[in-house]
Amino acid sequence: MVYVAAAVLLFLGDQALKLWVSGNFALFETRPFLPGFVELKYVQNTGGGWSVLSEHTWLLSLLTALIIAAVAVLLARRIVRHPLGLWACTLILAGGLGNLVDRLRLGYVVDMFNFQFITFPVFNIADMCIVAGMILGAVYYLFIYDKTDAPRKGEEAGNGDSPSDSGQ
Repeated sequence: MVYVAAAVLLFLGDQALKLWVSGNFALFETRPFLPGFVELKYVQNTGGGWSVLSEHTWLLSLLTALIIAAVAVLLARRIVRHPLGLWACTLILAGGLGNLVDRLRLGYVVDMFNFQFITFPVFNIADMCIVAGMILGAVYYLFIYDKTDAPRKGEEAGNGDSPSDSGQ
């Protein structure tokens, strides 16, 4: 339940900040946030990170929906059970949904965080969730999955039912 609550809160926070920025900033307007480090800059991104696939919102929407569905299947089938893997999935779902809603509703994603000390794409809370989720997911898969969640010999993948689980 904590994972669902976290996903909902992250999604709502992302959407609220996007709504506030788009309602209070002119396009490309900047305002200080953490001076010298990060500023708020209203950008409408029709692509992905680094504007990959710009103007292909339909394709990005489809890919995002497929990834969200795949992560949901991992959770529904209990293939991912370890807390680190669950947090990774939570973050990916929250971020994916945040950007998917923008693409479907607006035709672009609202971005607002702009690093001032390096050249880097403008990003949003959903993007941060996706990146953090992917990093946690990589750590989970590389170092934890085989020890905790991988199917054992003779066990069906993802159901969590093995003779030891049922008390036999």
